[in-house]
Amino acid sequence: MPIGNNIPFAIELLNSNKLVAIPTETVYGLAANAFNENAVLSIYKTKNRPQFNPLIIHSNRIERFEDWGLSIPTDAKLLANHFWPGPITFIIPATNIIPEIVTAGTGAVAIRVPNHPITLELLSKLNFPLAAPSANPSGYISPTSAKHVEQQLGNKIDYILDGGICKVGVESTIVSFLEDEPKILRFGGLAIEAIENILNKKLTIILSNDKIVAPGMLTKHYAPIHPLKIVENISESIQLFDKNRVGVISFYESIVGVPIENQFVLSKTKDLNEAASNLFAAMRNVDELDVDIILAEKFPNIELGYAINDRLKRASIQED
Repeated sequence: MPIGNNIPFAIELLNSNKLVAIPTETVYGLAANAFNENAVLSIYKTKNRPQFNPLIIHSNRIERFEDWGLSIPTDAKLLANHFWPGPITFIIPATNIIPEIVTAGTGAVAIRVPNHPITLELLSKLNFPLAAPSANPSGYISPTSAKHVEQQLGNKIDYILDGGICKVGVESTIVSFLEDEPKILRFGGLAIEAIENILNKKLTIILSNDKIVAPGMLTKHYAPIHPLKIVENISESIQLFDKNRVGVISFYESIVGVPIENQFVLSKTKDLNEAASNLFAAMRNVDELDVDIILAEKFPNIELGYAINDRLKRASIQED
């Protein structure tokens, strides 16, 4: 599978309605022409993604979404002025130019301007937005490097545009503007506190709903192969297991008695941004171990700790 930073080649493929994995500051996306139904259908088929789960469309400037006939609410523009390009997505009413396969028939569309120089250059040279969910099989851990994409989808897509390691490391925060007041639909790479500070109001949070109008609302998601359990105190919980058969994801401290190769400390300096950036890579690495269970520490519910706990919670839910 070709991996590189050949933007003209990526453009050629996307103009031909092929699939290209693209880097963003959050995670790698599996991208295709958002205006072409067959191209978007290829995303769903390649990921084995249920078609009731809508996609985010990406471009390089807010004005381009308006050029395509989308109406962006005042509060969304205010947030865009502060945080775009960046890890925040807006849910707004869709128009006829957006295929229903992108919106999953919800009548709403998710839009974002990602903050990655390679992808911004790519988007600036396309005449259409890119639909781009995470570049991984549906339900599994999101990729934060080109290598992760190659390991999972390498023989199924046409090109991987390599932009290095994703700096944020968790998906974008999603804010809905479908009703009178904005609502948080997904915790992500931008802290809720920062959004509320700009809007000068507290926001309602709706992370799961019978009606899915945004990506990331599925109850089970981001899941490793091994069972994952969230615990308040790993040192206490570890006593219930064979310490040699446990994988550990912790915030800033190693756990005494567990083999060091089985442990993944996300930030020794207690930095939640660093912890979020390292989360998915750690989940992948621990999932490759020969263990019986993964124990993950619950993180503080502040700033990006909300997003980390959300991903761990969805990863920990096991099918009956």
